[in-house]
Amino acid sequence: MIFVFAGFILFACKEEAKPIENPLLYALDSKDPSIKKILDSLKNYEVQIRYTQINRVNDSVFFNEYDFQTNPAQYFYPASSVKFPVAVLALEKLNSMPGFDINTRFYIEGDTLETTVAKEISKLFAVSDNEAYNRLFEFLGQDEINEKLSKKNIKNVRISHRVSTPNSDDITTKAIVYYTNDSTTKITQKIISKPIKPLNLEGLQKGMGYYEDDELIQEPFDFSLKNYYAIDAQHDVLKRIIFPEKFSKEQQFSITEEQRQVLLKAMHTLPKELGYNTEEYYDSYVKFFMYGDNQKPIADSIEIYNKVGYAYGTLTDCAYIKDTENDIDFLVTATILVNKNQIFNDNNYEYDAVGIPFLAALGRNLYQQELVRKNKEVK
Repeated sequence: MIFVFAGFILFACKEEAKPIENPLLYALDSKDPSIKKILDSLKNYEVQIRYTQINRVNDSVFFNEYDFQTNPAQYFYPASSVKFPVAVLALEKLNSMPGFDINTRFYIEGDTLETTVAKEISKLFAVSDNEAYNRLFEFLGQDEINEKLSKKNIKNVRISHRVSTPNSDDITTKAIVYYTNDSTTKITQKIISKPIKPLNLEGLQKGMGYYEDDELIQEPFDFSLKNYYAIDAQHDVLKRIIFPEKFSKEQQFSITEEQRQVLLKAMHTLPKELGYNTEEYYDSYVKFFMYGDNQKPIADSIEIYNKVGYAYGTLTDCAYIKDTENDIDFLVTATILVNKNQIFNDNNYEYDAVGIPFLAALGRNLYQQELVRKNKEVK
């Protein structure tokens, strides 16, 4: 047996003669301390998980879905996970703009960086670059993002703001200046979206306090005007990119196969492949499942197509994981809140001690089940 990850230990199936009825619950029943710690005090962590087994019969693909505490009415802050649909919709918009393609040079009005959509998408996935997301957000505007997702029957999502920038929720975008040739440019009109309305969900008021301008405000932090991107919505966007054929034309993203391949490459490209410093941007820098709790290289046979988010103590990962050597693949989306002191904006969150180890262990346990399942099929 060839191990694809240092430290992976194949576990014996409980009651091996019986099939596992719910593989997600089985994975969460692990004795791994990184998982057990969370399950022993679930109410503190706001965990939600969706896991999809992938089954193939001839040329057809079938899904078995398993949920744990998934509830679109229960709010969690999605952080950078919203960058995924914005990247896809930016590609889609290019197809309606003659003379502007994925490699066309452009810059945001008032910005000094000249770039391309292809470069911004690469940075957005490889190191979760905030400015890359914000540039694509300016290209689209809030209304277009939300209307297009709704038309594709992707529910439980409301993307309302940029990230880590002043005036992040400004409803007016900046103009885009793009080159039609080496010396000629065109400029797009600014987009004015509708005012942002408060969300109507559970769990929008979180914690006991938060910092604002270095002052502790002793009241819950209000997320009602923040981005909203539920587990089912994240999973649905991922499925439409990995398995577009499983959806009607109206529900698919209107991107070419060439664009989809560019997107897929960006989703699993590691930072080192784009020239980032490997000490700061190690392989698992934005790959939480399976590898997130260490900085060792990811095995060549493992491809992780994903988008993570981490902010305000909330960690989220939405991933399609594929083992090319053992011919297995699966999808998993999960979120967890790690904010023991219940104070937001103090940068005192248990990301490395609690949250990422949980997601890494969860990914490994699900992977091991898939490996055992594959071995049984081969027999």
